[in-house]
Amino acid sequence: MTDSAGRLPGRPGERPAAKRPGRGADLLTGVLLVVAEAAAGALLVLWLVVRGMTRSHEAADGKLSAPPPADPGTDWTPIVAIGVFVLVVACIAVALLLTGWHWSGGIQAVVAVALGVVLLASAVQGSGRDAEEPAPVRNAPPCLSGGDSDECARSGG
Repeated sequence: MTDSAGRLPGRPGERPAAKRPGRGADLLTGVLLVVAEAAAGALLVLWLVVRGMTRSHEAADGKLSAPPPADPGTDWTPIVAIGVFVLVVACIAVALLLTGWHWSGGIQAVVAVALGVVLLASAVQGSGRDAEEPAPVRNAPPCLSGGDSDECARSGG
């Protein structure tokens, strides 16, 4: 026979049952978190838009302290800012899942994955855009014979 006094404290049989949220509270929390994240994301996008507009106006007015570089490259600030936002949402999802808020954590995980996919797609598209160079434009002299462009092309001038 085993004596209950010989058991170590904190074993599953003696641990008080953790209060788990009800399904309604869990779903409501998930929805409220999505609404709060949508508002925070809108503020982040607004800040990035205002930042981009002020930078373009400063460059046009010549208010920059240093001359602009010849090839400015890609501005990674929006990608990094949105990446940090995705990381915060993912951390919230993990914390909720670990504490027993399964519906809220699952909703947050779906939101984090969706934002991450959109972020990666925009980063790949943005980096590909810089690699493309416009096709050279041929400045042909006007056709002196009075014909159309095909006639000038065949005659060499």
